[in-house]
Amino acid sequence: MTNNRFTQIGLDRLIRLAWLEKTSSLALADNDAASIKSTLQGDLQGYFRSTNVDVRGSIDKTITILLKIWITVPRELEHLRFEGLEILKRVPPRDQVVVHWGMIMAAYPFWSSVAMQVGRLLRLQGSVAAIHVQRRVREQYGERETVSRRARYALRSYLDWGALKETGTKGIYSAGTPLTIEDCRLIAWLAEAALHARENGSATLKDLLNSPIFFPFQIKPISTEKLVAASSRIDIAHNGLDDNFIMLKK
Repeated sequence: MTNNRFTQIGLDRLIRLAWLEKTSSLALADNDAASIKSTLQGDLQGYFRSTNVDVRGSIDKTITILLKIWITVPRELEHLRFEGLEILKRVPPRDQVVVHWGMIMAAYPFWSSVAMQVGRLLRLQGSVAAIHVQRRVREQYGERETVSRRARYALRSYLDWGALKETGTKGIYSAGTPLTIEDCRLIAWLAEAALHARENGSATLKDLLNSPIFFPFQIKPISTEKLVAASSRIDIAHNGLDDNFIMLKK
């Protein structure tokens, strides 16, 4: 498995949920990558009205991210993508955000790194300050202004998705209304996506499903056996303790 997803930030702009929904719907309609890119260029144009001569580049860079999440995915994510699209066909609209969350964090682990800090702060104090998130992410990715700026893009995206909401104080956010997830197959798929966002590809089931990266959701408890039965790409690794490790199949 390539390490590029884990060492590169990649997410350097706001990613609206509606844009990912459009991208996946075009994929489900059997459009090829070229036609999807062309359609997105037309649809996104209105969001990038500016006198900036680099506006064209901004659209293209945004579309490149959208395509990497749902179309031109890394090879190790092809099965996750295929099943994610299948799940989008059958789950109610309210649950589709879960699938987009899973795909973006698998394709861009930086998304889950920021979500981890947001979720931890929300659990500690019920709100989150952007400046605190940025500081913690810089500790992981390096003391660079680009890291802070890209963390801001992730936070703005969480706001757009409804995962966070504004408070009366600038730069301070509270949690959006959590979405309950009860579908076993969806939970198993989300667990697989989370494992892809971890460089070692393994975790205890409890730690994984209770992880702060899932702060926008309330995930119904599921047994290790049920989870593995719902996913052909996750294995159990017994460690001799009460907690079973789950891991991606090699």
